[in-house]
Amino acid sequence: MQSFEQIRSLLGTRHALRTNDPYLISFDLSLEHGRHQGIYLAEMDDENGLKILRISTPIGPFTGTDAIRCLRFNWEQRTGYLAISDLEGSPYLQLCENRPYELLGENELDRVIAELGALGDRLEQALSKGGDSF
Repeated sequence: MQSFEQIRSLLGTRHALRTNDPYLISFDLSLEHGRHQGIYLAEMDDENGLKILRISTPIGPFTGTDAIRCLRFNWEQRTGYLAISDLEGSPYLQLCENRPYELLGENELDRVIAELGALGDRLEQALSKGGDSF
């Protein structure tokens, strides 16, 4: 993948985009048992000014979540890390992954989206006692 527009074109043929802004797209990833997980992709600049893709999925409200457990989770992960961002004015736990465009082919993009979506859904279920809000 060389640009965000290539990613938008590819994913737009596979998913109904909920958000379709210049540097942000989102869609619902269908999972087993009728579940779904919201996936967000955004273009960002790294510290050297190179373009990278952030893939993220909301897990649940951060309120009442143990930050130490989040950091331990980050240490154990091979793909994805936990972060906090605002969602509708409230702090939300997000599962994220950043990838430089030059290392991101179609198969790798599909793999990361599928892995983050499935892991994000499992984390959401654990935090919400089985709910499917995101």
